[in-house]
Amino acid sequence: MRRLERGQTLVLATHNKGKLREFTELLAPHGIRVVSAGELGLPEPDETETTFIGNARLKAHAAAKAASLPALADDSGFSVSALNGDPGVYSARWAGPEKDFPVAMSRVNDLIGNNPDRRAWFTCALCLAWPDGISQTYFARVEGDAVWPPRGPAGFGYDPMFQPRGKTVTYGEMNSAEKHRGSHRARAVEQFLKGCIL
Repeated sequence: MRRLERGQTLVLATHNKGKLREFTELLAPHGIRVVSAGELGLPEPDETETTFIGNARLKAHAAAKAASLPALADDSGFSVSALNGDPGVYSARWAGPEKDFPVAMSRVNDLIGNNPDRRAWFTCALCLAWPDGISQTYFARVEGDAVWPPRGPAGFGYDPMFQPRGKTVTYGEMNSAEKHRGSHRARAVEQFLKGCIL
């Protein structure tokens, strides 16, 4: 398994500023310099796969090839039991081209309706790809509940309507340090760090 060296530049295959901020915070203590695909002007590939791992792999390979640097891609999403796992891999698409997540959250809540089953989970799949085509993948999931109305100004996406199991606050009410202690993304990054850096 290949490893990254301290001081190495890693392309984060995203144009999402929220994801860039979280990954920069999570990787900074390990001496990895993160630059986003958006900063490099790389195009966003169409997410044509039907799984989180598939889309993460697709995005990581595209960025690694375009930048001639190792690239890390995240594909993550919010799933609801009462909606048979939707929006899931299509979480970003539910927010439309304008990335209007308040609208997406309202849609989720409207579809749940009076169903007492509010179980939900966040999933994160990571893929580290190298310019020569080699890649490694990591996967994590956090269980919780879909709450309404949304709570908290922090985070991004569906964070304000997700309350992790065992917590009394949503991701949207957590500061960065608290969220990084147990989020789906933090858990996937922990696996990535053990496999590629630590």
